[in-house]
Amino acid sequence: MDIEYLLFLQRFRESINDSLTPFMEGISLFAVTYLIMIPVFVYWVVSKRKGLYTLVSYYLCCGFNAIVKLTVCAYRPWIRDARVHPAGDAITTATGYSFPSGHTVTAGPIYGGLAVVSWSWKKFVSVILGIFLLLTAFSRNYLGVHTPQDVFVGICESVFWLIIVAKIFTYLDEHPEKENLLLLICFIVGWLGIAYITFKPYPMDYVDGKLLVDPQKMMNDGYGDICLLIAFPFARYIEKRWIGFQAPGLKGAGLAAGIAGLIPLFLMIKFMRPALDGVLGTHWGHFANTFIIVLYCIALWPLVIKAVSKTEAKAEEKAEK
Repeated sequence: MDIEYLLFLQRFRESINDSLTPFMEGISLFAVTYLIMIPVFVYWVVSKRKGLYTLVSYYLCCGFNAIVKLTVCAYRPWIRDARVHPAGDAITTATGYSFPSGHTVTAGPIYGGLAVVSWSWKKFVSVILGIFLLLTAFSRNYLGVHTPQDVFVGICESVFWLIIVAKIFTYLDEHPEKENLLLLICFIVGWLGIAYITFKPYPMDYVDGKLLVDPQKMMNDGYGDICLLIAFPFARYIEKRWIGFQAPGLKGAGLAAGIAGLIPLFLMIKFMRPALDGVLGTHWGHFANTFIIVLYCIALWPLVIKAVSKTEAKAEEKAEK
């Protein structure tokens, strides 16, 4: 049934000469590349708590999803059935195993988290964010790279972690002294996850003497995603222990610093991973790329924002005198 659904969408694509394919590719690609910049900006400038809620939901969802994905080891639709032909360049970005959908698990907690924190501000914004989440999930089916169950479970995972993180935040409001313990547990689980995906057995199916799916290639995204469970507690501890910045709001030098910080982040997202893969190999290159980006977002650039805001405050105080 799932393959028949993909074939139905495939016939529809062909009937309209792939006219919607570039749009669907763009929606899909944006979710796993530059979408993360939105909650990062919220964290830096608008509201530290709201941004952190969305980011933590994303980190936990993607990190644990990688473990699930490399446990199930479900083959992609076109491997299961040769009649399925992914649209456009979607096949080149469809890395890793199929279940659950990584794009959906990335979009889910980000769009969903932003929708949750926007609800009390502008409900129509939350509705639009929800539409983009569903559109991203549908795009994976439309492009022929994921089955309906891949994206459905991805959405369920996203909702699950949004709820869990909300409960964690509520718990830490009452027991702030427990945060370091939770960070340590997350850090340890992350390393156990890396060990697990490294040494566990994988399917080794051959067709005409050729390995159908190389598990070493499938593990690349796993190293990058599970690193989120390691990099975040490390960066969060540093920020909490030694930086303690506060979002300056949409004004003044703090806003300018937040906007400026998106430029290096954009460049890192676009160019850094291939360079690190070349130096460290694809597993640890993906890992290092994630670690650097998370550390930059959670701790390093907030240090700059704090310094800029402090300098601005001193200048304003001096001017008043």
